[in-house]
Amino acid sequence: MQAAYEFSTIGALAGLVIAIVLIIKKVHPAYSLILGALIGGVIGGGGLVTTVNTMISGAQSMMSSVLRIMTSGILAGALIKTGSAQRIAETIVDKMGEKKAVAAIAIATMIICAVGVFIDISVITVAPIALAIGKKAGISKQSLLLAMIGGGKAGNIISPNPNTIAASEAFGVDLTSLMVKNAIPALCALIVAITLASMLAKKDNGLAVQDSDCDSSENELPGFFAAVLGPLVVIILLALRPIAGISIDPLIALPLGGLVSILVTGNAKDTVAYTEYGLSKVVGVSILLIGTGTIAGIIKASALQYDVINVLEAMHMPAFVLAPLAGILMAGATASTTAGATIAAQTFAPTLLSEGVPALAAGAMVHAGATVVDSLPHGSFFHATGGSVNMSISDRAKLIPYEACVGLTSTIVSVLLFLIMG
Repeated sequence: MQAAYEFSTIGALAGLVIAIVLIIKKVHPAYSLILGALIGGVIGGGGLVTTVNTMISGAQSMMSSVLRIMTSGILAGALIKTGSAQRIAETIVDKMGEKKAVAAIAIATMIICAVGVFIDISVITVAPIALAIGKKAGISKQSLLLAMIGGGKAGNIISPNPNTIAASEAFGVDLTSLMVKNAIPALCALIVAITLASMLAKKDNGLAVQDSDCDSSENELPGFFAAVLGPLVVIILLALRPIAGISIDPLIALPLGGLVSILVTGNAKDTVAYTEYGLSKVVGVSILLIGTGTIAGIIKASALQYDVINVLEAMHMPAFVLAPLAGILMAGATASTTAGATIAAQTFAPTLLSEGVPALAAGAMVHAGATVVDSLPHGSFFHATGGSVNMSISDRAKLIPYEACVGLTSTIVSVLLFLIMG
C-alpha cells in the first residue's frame, strides 16, 4: 500500500518511544508528547518547519474535542460537589445488600462513570463506600479495587467522557451512537470484572481493610431522584438524535445536565464554585489532548499506518484488526485511555475507513481496545486508584493482569459484534 507521507515510520516510532520514556521519568505527559513529536518529526526527515506545522495542525484537530470536554466539566463538577455521584453509588450498594457487595460496587462505579464522571474520579468517589462495605464483609482491598476499576472500564466505553468524545470526533460518528455501540461489550466486561473480583474476595492476601482506611465523615447528600435527574437530562438530550432526529450537541447537553443537577439539589448559590471545580478536573485532560494532538499529527502524517497495513496484509490478517490493536498499543504506550484512543483514532481512522471498515464499528473497537492496558504504572490512573484504597505500588501492580482481562473482554466482544453485525 503506497501513499504520500511527510515522515518515516522510524521517526514516528522514535517520537512515541521518547514520549513514553519521558512520561516514565515523570515529565508532564503533555510536554512529553510535544517533545516526542518534535524529535520524532525531525528524525523522520520532515525538517523543523514541516514538523512544527504538522504538530500545530495535529493540535488544532483536537480543539472541537477539547471544547466539548471543557464544558463536560460542568456535569462532572456538579455530580461530585452536590454529592449526587456519592448518592447514586450508596443507593445501589444499599439496595443490592452486603451479600452482593462486590457486584454492587462494580455496578455503582460503572454507572457513575457512564453518566459522565471520569473513571479515576469515579473510583475515588466510590472508594470510601467500598472500603466501608469491605470492612464489614471482610472483602480484601484488591477485590474492592478490581471491582471499581472493572466497573469503571465498563462504564467508560459507554460514557460521554473525553475518550469517547475524541474517538467519535476522529471517526466522524455521533457520540450517542458510539456509546450505544459498546453497550454489550460493556456488560460483558462488567460480568468478567465481578467474577474476577469475587474470586479475589475469597483469597487471604493480607490486604484486609483496616479502620484507618475508612473515611467516617458524612456529608448531607441529595435525594436519589435529584441525584439522577441531571444525568437523566443528558441521556435524554443525547438520545434525541437517534430517536427523533433532533441533534443536541454534547457541548450543550453535558453542561445543561450539570446545571440541572446543581439546581435540583438546591445548590444554585454554589453554581460558580461547582463549575470552577469541574473545570479544574478537565483542564488536565484538555491539556493532555493538545499534547496528544501534536504527536498524533506526526504519526498520522508518517508512513507508520501504511507500513502497519502492509504488515497485516503480509500476515494475511484483515484490516479491521488494526482498530483494536491500535487502541491497545497506543493506550499502553501512553498509559491513558483518552490519549490512547485519541492517537489511535486520529492516526488510523482514514486508513480503516479506506479499507471499508464502518466508522461506527471501527470507533467502537478502537475505544474498547484502549481500555486493555491503559492502567500501567507510568500513568496517573495507576497511582490515583491505588491511592484511593491506600494500596502499595507492588500490590497495585498485581491487579494489572486482571484489569487487562476486563478490557480485553470488551475488546473481543466489540470485534465479534463487528464480525456478526458489521
